Amino acid sequence: MSPTLQSLGIDRLSLDQRVVLAEEIWESIALEAERLPLTEAQKQDLQRRLAVYEANRRAGSTWEQVKTRLRES
Repeated sequence: MSPTLQSLGIDRLSLDQRVVLAEEIWESIALEAERLPLTEAQKQDLQRRLAVYEANRRAGSTWEQVKTRLRES
């Protein structure tokens, strides 16, 4: 077990309590994620992906198609 988990007493929580805690931590991160700056590489990758999408908007799959493929595999 991690020393951090032990020092914060998280190791003494039940599994259900730890799952709830993890969800709450993740939600707090998500609320602040917009403030994290993108690296130049991330910006370039987003621009590249956007250009590919705009060049052929029908190239991707719908959510329904993705779910069907996942269920069939």
